[in-house]
Amino acid sequence: HARDNGVNFIDTADVYSKGKSESMVGSLLKEQRNDWVLATKVGNKMSELPNESHYSRTWVLRECEASLKRLATDWIDIYYLHRDFDGMHLEEPLRAIDALLLAGKIRYWGLSNFRGWRIAEAVYTARALNMPAPVVCQPYYNLLNRQPEVEVLPACARFGLGAVPYSPIARGVLSGKYAPGSKPAADTRAGRGDKRMMETEFREDSLRVAQKLNEHCARKGVALSHFATAWVLAHRAVSAVIAGPRTLEQWKEYVLALDCGITSEDEALVDSLVSPGHPSTPGYNDPAYPLEGRRSEDR
Repeated sequence: HARDNGVNFIDTADVYSKGKSESMVGSLLKEQRNDWVLATKVGNKMSELPNESHYSRTWVLRECEASLKRLATDWIDIYYLHRDFDGMHLEEPLRAIDALLLAGKIRYWGLSNFRGWRIAEAVYTARALNMPAPVVCQPYYNLLNRQPEVEVLPACARFGLGAVPYSPIARGVLSGKYAPGSKPAADTRAGRGDKRMMETEFREDSLRVAQKLNEHCARKGVALSHFATAWVLAHRAVSAVIAGPRTLEQWKEYVLALDCGITSEDEALVDSLVSPGHPSTPGYNDPAYPLEGRRSEDR
């Protein structure tokens, strides 16, 4: 169904279900590998062993081989550093990435969940090492989290990286299923108590914004999920979005976003609800990616 609708890009990661996601994707694409752009990632913890995470040269090279095996392919089109780590020097992982490029095991590389200044550092480090620069960045960007507009998306535009945001419907909050002050249905992601959703977007501020956007979409005659996805795609730095439908019906809903136009009136409404460059809750930051700007000597 995806291919029939012109979709040819699949994103996964080694850490998703501890390799099972890659194995499933590999089995599905094995007979049509040349028809797909395939991306995966390295960096997050794969076990409790001390060397099976982060970006040592040994781990990056070994885990790429493991991903290739699980994906049942000879090459990966885009290989991401999955996240930044406090105090990490970029030269070692980038030299490993360069070795994989030269060996033909990966075609391009990118950055996921990196801040704007680190994107710039990665580009300049790659230049200093005389190796290809990153070509893509994967930020968490949607109507409820506009923080990437401050530095990440401008950095992508400045250095020629395509932006491929993930979670355009804010982990489901922009699906239209949830209302502020109401208990979520048991068969929904929030109803199941999804950890990442509950610690990030399932906040009253976000739910109130989603409710107002849902009312606006009802007047336009479009679904909130279509509108939210189309809004992300309308950013000039965005090349594609990463959607994560759980069912075929949800997938069909995402495809309809391609026919949803975003007007200047739509943009003005969004700006009135969530200020450019800000999250829906002033001062909010994802606890998985703590801010590093303020430190005392004992921290």
